[in-house]
Amino acid sequence: MAEPQLKYVQCLGSAGLRRMAYWEWACVGAAGAQAPVLVCVHGLTRQGRDFDTLARRMSESHRVICPDVAGRGRSDWLPQAFGYQIPTYVADMVVLLARLDVEQVDWVGTSMGGLIGMGLAALPALSGPAGEAGVATSLVRRMVLNDVGPELGFEALQRIGSYLGQHMRFDSQEQGAAYLASISPGFGPHSAAQWAALSAPMFKPVEGGAGGDGVEGGVRLHYDPQLAAPFAQVSREAAQAGTAALWQAYDSLTCPTLLLRGAESDLLSSATAQAMTQRGPRARLHEFAGVGHAPTLVQADQIEVVREFLGTV
Repeated sequence: MAEPQLKYVQCLGSAGLRRMAYWEWACVGAAGAQAPVLVCVHGLTRQGRDFDTLARRMSESHRVICPDVAGRGRSDWLPQAFGYQIPTYVADMVVLLARLDVEQVDWVGTSMGGLIGMGLAALPALSGPAGEAGVATSLVRRMVLNDVGPELGFEALQRIGSYLGQHMRFDSQEQGAAYLASISPGFGPHSAAQWAALSAPMFKPVEGGAGGDGVEGGVRLHYDPQLAAPFAQVSREAAQAGTAALWQAYDSLTCPTLLLRGAESDLLSSATAQAMTQRGPRARLHEFAGVGHAPTLVQADQIEVVREFLGTV
């Protein structure tokens, strides 16, 4: 069974260079090295291995890249908590695209990953893939926004903030996976094997061999707890102020866009999703019953919707 290769790219931050990890799935189809590139970017507290099932299938037609956004997975943590912002992540993705030596990519972004994709696709470009001066071309050829949009449910943000950044130690990955299941009901139903595969990359061994309670061994969540600091500053007023900027970015998009929504999502409302079909790129909307925030893109029906949109069936 195909497996990804772990690679790194150097990004420049306020304190100097730092590494961003990414998982690369080579195209196993006829296109080979000439295959289009698909970048899949995870949500706030997740990491690039979330997309293993989707990436394995999409590698039949694409070269698939799944980065660990700064502060997550195998990527370096930032020295300052308030560097954990969308502009930082967008800048990192520009560096990643330069490393990949591509002019355009297809994009699948879950939650935060969708916001990063919107920011990247909204960047003005002064030349096209063929180098024609003055031709505006998006860095994103086709965009899949997974349960995210310009207006975010504030109650959902508060729910996420209630567990973000806690210093937790688990005796085993199984115990940790059970905890993740308790805070992720919106992911929808999964088999035991699917949930184990989604959960395993979410943990790293406790440094020093003991937790803060002095118990030897155990695992902890993979991400920097400082992610919680900027998130805690998001008031209802700040969220409303950011909505106008996000709508401006969305309205500027020119790439074909597919919007996925969990029918029970508390982050992306039905009204916002419908509005996204009427303005900007006029996204094609597909909802998944029995799922909230956010579809994991592990289930076969979810994968097929993405594959059809990206032109691979």
